[in-house]
Amino acid sequence: MTRQPERIAVVGFGPVAARLVDELLPAAAEGRIRLTVIGAETGAAYNRVLVADVGVGRTTAEAISLADESGLRRQGAVVRLGRTVRRIDRPRRQLLLDDGSIEAYDRLVLATGARPVVPTLTGLNPDPSALHLLPPGVTALRDLGDAARLRSVVAARGEVVVLGGGILGIEAALAAADEGAAVTVVHHGPRPLGRNIDAGGGAVLARALRERGIRLVSNARSSGIRFRNQPGGRHRFDALVLDDGSELPADLLLLSCGVRPRTGLAEGCGLAVDTGIVVNHRLEADVESRVFAIGDCAQVNCGQDDCPECGPGSGAPLGLLGPGWRQAEFLAGQLLAAAAAGGTTAGGRPQGAGMLPPETEPGGPDRLPAEHPPVILLKARGVDMAAAGNVGAELWEDVPHGPGTVPCHVSQWADPEHGRYAKMVTRGGVLEGLVCVGMPRTAAELVLLFERQAELPADRTAMFRLDAVEELPDGAGPADPGSTLCRCTGATLGSVEDAISDGCATAEEVSACTRAGTGCGGCKSRIKELIEAHRGLAAAPAG
Repeated sequence: MTRQPERIAVVGFGPVAARLVDELLPAAAEGRIRLTVIGAETGAAYNRVLVADVGVGRTTAEAISLADESGLRRQGAVVRLGRTVRRIDRPRRQLLLDDGSIEAYDRLVLATGARPVVPTLTGLNPDPSALHLLPPGVTALRDLGDAARLRSVVAARGEVVVLGGGILGIEAALAAADEGAAVTVVHHGPRPLGRNIDAGGGAVLARALRERGIRLVSNARSSGIRFRNQPGGRHRFDALVLDDGSELPADLLLLSCGVRPRTGLAEGCGLAVDTGIVVNHRLEADVESRVFAIGDCAQVNCGQDDCPECGPGSGAPLGLLGPGWRQAEFLAGQLLAAAAAGGTTAGGRPQGAGMLPPETEPGGPDRLPAEHPPVILLKARGVDMAAAGNVGAELWEDVPHGPGTVPCHVSQWADPEHGRYAKMVTRGGVLEGLVCVGMPRTAAELVLLFERQAELPADRTAMFRLDAVEELPDGAGPADPGSTLCRCTGATLGSVEDAISDGCATAEEVSACTRAGTGCGGCKSRIKELIEAHRGLAAAPAG
């Protein structure tokens, strides 16, 4: 019987799916696999993390593009954009699309991402399938259409109310305020980023936001929205109504209330779903190694009682690009190995050798490496914030600890007048948690130590002094070439320096060569510093 290329279908075409497709594309071009990509949006994948930058006019849709539809087709991929999958028929290994067509598969990858949470407010439809029915003047800033709506308000220097004090809402608020919009942030807790930073860091951050012209409405709950009549069309948002009856008028209400994984397709075909689509450490969602999930829709939890990484509710999606991209790269290797080992017969029947290999020991080649605890970074002009791990411990707090356990210790430094704050929580000299506001050099070093689980210097004040002007020259940072410069892609400082030495003269050229800076964009300023430093060395006279 004639051997046919294995049919791999990818449902969803966001940034994580784009990385998977990028890894699989050479095999599709060579005819080793038949690759089908199905995306609900009419355009190819782009970097959703940078949608806010498009919305305030700092970049363009073209600049954040991650894939080219015509290029994918030229290399052998089947691209179905503007289409959604209605149902997965697992016994027949078929996808039923909204236009009535059917796509067959041998391996199916669900990369359906997450949807914005629409709060329960009078005047809003919280139905997750009805995001397109949000009234004019209300947006969730999830796609390029949302970015265009924000752009029209910012360009007119209008008023924006951001509902939610999370990282994406704060970043969007800062960007809009910088570009001239009048911005108000409404959030439940006493401080912004309440889930990520402690009271001291929150107070310093709140002051920094106010100094940038942002109005904060804290400890507030919203009850509904007020509309104004719009001749010839739907009523338009006019004001956010709070529980106490007060109103916040604006031209645009920007919802930043979190996201939820899109799991409907998985539930509909009998796959396990918890917080996300449950997959094991090889990203398999079924026992036949036919269906996989990656990115914001995937929950990595094998369910084994003896697994040190998994417990009830663990492995929930982090909502970060870096982990999703690492999943995509790992899965691509597994799929290509399986396709090379087996494939299908001309009649579409799977050959036995096409199954994925059995799972190996933790950290082995056939098991997705465990993710480090996430580091939360605020990426904004002139406002630096980093937080990670356990930040709840307080100075002088007598935390009970049993025999044989090591107590945690807290070191804190604050300079509210200049908007600087740092906190380190250590256990046995190893960093367990950190908060840094307005101290970029201290933050860079602490994040490096946190990710490596390295021991801090005995004199903790050495860390706090890193941001003193007299301590380090401008642009100084971790000198270890093996240190991670781009957390989204894993690109190291050494790889970026090598690319610059080899002739990359702009941040875009470095990104094309190393992928550094293609995620959240938080490391682009560091890349530019390295380029300028290289130019300075090249221009310096010899001798």
